[in-house]
Amino acid sequence: MENHPTVFRPVNSQSVVDAVVEQFEEFIVSGVLREGMKLPSERELSARFSVSREKLRDALQVLEKAGLVTARQGDGTYIAQLTGSALSPAMVTLYGRHARGFEDYLEYRREIEGFVARLAATRATRIDKEMIAECLERQAAAFAKADRDAALKEDVIFHTLIADAAHNSMVRHTTASLYELTEKGIFYNRQAMREMQSSDQELLRQHQAIAEAVFAGSGEAALAASNAHIDYVSAAVREARAALARDDVARNRQTVSQTTGARRRAG
Repeated sequence: MENHPTVFRPVNSQSVVDAVVEQFEEFIVSGVLREGMKLPSERELSARFSVSREKLRDALQVLEKAGLVTARQGDGTYIAQLTGSALSPAMVTLYGRHARGFEDYLEYRREIEGFVARLAATRATRIDKEMIAECLERQAAAFAKADRDAALKEDVIFHTLIADAAHNSMVRHTTASLYELTEKGIFYNRQAMREMQSSDQELLRQHQAIAEAVFAGSGEAALAASNAHIDYVSAAVREARAALARDDVARNRQTVSQTTGARRRAG
């Protein structure tokens, strides 16, 4: 929670514990407080809420019993794991090995992200737009430095920010698992994408197109830009996979040729 030190509001004396719990619940549902976030210390929280530490502890106990926060001995209190994974580890491995899983994944992303982008175009606030613009600047800087890991991190953050800008709590929580799979590169060989010379700037340009449509408040343009982005990723990954397959065939032919040649010379 260190990124949001001032979001908590003082509460009055009536139903103090319930009021504190309600604020936590509101921020969790809206995505202000996200799973895994560490909360400020009891002293800081009690000051933010303008309540006694005793009342704050009572509120945290209510939240812990509800499974919304987790107290770690000697470490503090964290927002609990709430959304879970989209797939079990076994299914993730299985999907990653089969082309059908990849096709279904992209088909799902195309429909979900198009809907989310169109919604974001009608609901994004000034702050949402500023955060999206800052993310694109960081991603451009990462690409300029050829820091692919940082660029990938900003890629996931970008799509998360677009989902945040939709201001729909269900969208925010359901897309969390989707982007977790994206970040892990479950359904495609990210190294193959990295080898594509044009992918960096093209992906950045597509993100910028989505952002510009959201900034302009054009839902249809945002939908079109989002669809074009997924269509590009789909085609690029297919080509990357085909290139890797051709490399494997060529490498095997080379191995066989060298082995056969060595045998001939030995004979």
